[in-house]
Amino acid sequence: MNLLEKISFQKPFGIFAAVTVISALLAVAFQTPLLMGVPVVLLLVFVAITDYKSLFFLLLTCIPISVEYQFPNGLGTDLPTEPLIVVLMFIYLLTLFQGSKSAKDKTSLSFQTFQRRNTFFRHPISLLLIVGLAWATVATLSAVDTVIATKYMLAKIWYIVTFYYLGSAILQTEHDFKRFFWSIFIPLSIAVIITTIRHAALDFSFSEVNYVMQPFFRNHVNYACIVAIFLPFIGLALTWTRRGTARQRLLIGGILLFLFAIQLSFTRAAYGAVIGAVGYYFIIRWRLTKCVVAASIIGIIGFVAYITSENKYLDYAPRFERTITHQNFDNLLEATTKGEDISTMERVYRWVAGFMMVGERPLTGFGPNNFYDNYKIFTVTKFQTYVSDNPDHSTVHCYYLLMAIEHGIIGALLFFALVFYVLVRGEQIYHNAVITWRKHTIMASMLSMVTILILIVINDLIETDKIGSFFYLNLAILTSMDVEQVLSPQSPQRGNRDKQ
Repeated sequence: MNLLEKISFQKPFGIFAAVTVISALLAVAFQTPLLMGVPVVLLLVFVAITDYKSLFFLLLTCIPISVEYQFPNGLGTDLPTEPLIVVLMFIYLLTLFQGSKSAKDKTSLSFQTFQRRNTFFRHPISLLLIVGLAWATVATLSAVDTVIATKYMLAKIWYIVTFYYLGSAILQTEHDFKRFFWSIFIPLSIAVIITTIRHAALDFSFSEVNYVMQPFFRNHVNYACIVAIFLPFIGLALTWTRRGTARQRLLIGGILLFLFAIQLSFTRAAYGAVIGAVGYYFIIRWRLTKCVVAASIIGIIGFVAYITSENKYLDYAPRFERTITHQNFDNLLEATTKGEDISTMERVYRWVAGFMMVGERPLTGFGPNNFYDNYKIFTVTKFQTYVSDNPDHSTVHCYYLLMAIEHGIIGALLFFALVFYVLVRGEQIYHNAVITWRKHTIMASMLSMVTILILIVINDLIETDKIGSFFYLNLAILTSMDVEQVLSPQSPQRGNRDKQ
């Protein structure tokens, strides 16, 4: 170690020692042991700044086992994930500022890194996110309740900065993706095993399914969705292993465990999402995404036109006395086909109100987080169910419709543009990839994204740490892969060698 290295090491060490001594003296003088925590916090901050990459992977590890916490004033957060997200956001912004500053004299930011970052910021996915965020700001300023709308905006910002921008900067190499996988797979598997054991003790009862996965998961939907979303990445990990190895058997066991967990979650949306992801694998391979996207647009427009013409939607109103909660899953499936399942028909009740709300404020919407406080005056009594009092304060249960309600038609169109571009461009990124591990990674990310897009048809999940994190991470992965292929195109021969 040369003299310069000694000085650079001794300076922060000396500061830490001084803070520790002063904190100890103050703790004794004021009889406040809590002051001894100051050097611990300082140490964590130092580690975060000097090795924020490890802190990012710690965040990923915490996502499957985070818990929701409600403060006395009504505010809620996810612990320990949300504080880590905020800290990492500020660290990224700090490094971004320092990097931009040093780029002028090219001392610490290489030209290649600067070029990659610049290309990433100008990528259409990045631009669509920024434009969407800008419009969300407009919707916030014109919101019915700007206070709760502002809370949404702040959360949106630190999710995008941490998972999209910082995630893209960290997840670069195959080694990074392996670390990403194991950081999530291990804690998620442990949470699934614990949940399964607890559920087994209750004979896998359908009526108890919402309680066995707490406190790590809010309900069975939240639980099944993160398991379904992560499944494609286990498939990715299988491409890293040799046949017959213990690691391969572990991963195959993980797939079986996760499929078993989805089955026992009794979550119909997760069933459909997994099947849809399997089907979309072939759509990507056969280059059919544009056809599927075009058919989806036509189908959406046709459905909305049909259901709204001459008030056709009124023909689908449920029978109040027969639309009830079912304690048996087989009965639930049967009731769903008959329009007598309370959870499905309660969604329809809110969707009808949601369309009315879009008609009331079509441009900027009611503002982020403002659905619950405003939807009841727009409801149609014919669609009311036994749970329409909504004690859980849940929203419309369709993220696409929620965007139109809270951000206006322009906000919804921007989100649709992002979704359609990701699907179409994602297929192109996959087929343009010549490095084998990148090709597998892109496919896994696309299937995970498609799983999310199917799930949010009848759920509102992107504003949660367990689902929203994967939404922005998948965007980051796809954008980064596209940027790398543009800046550093590789030959197929090199791509095959990289697999070895």
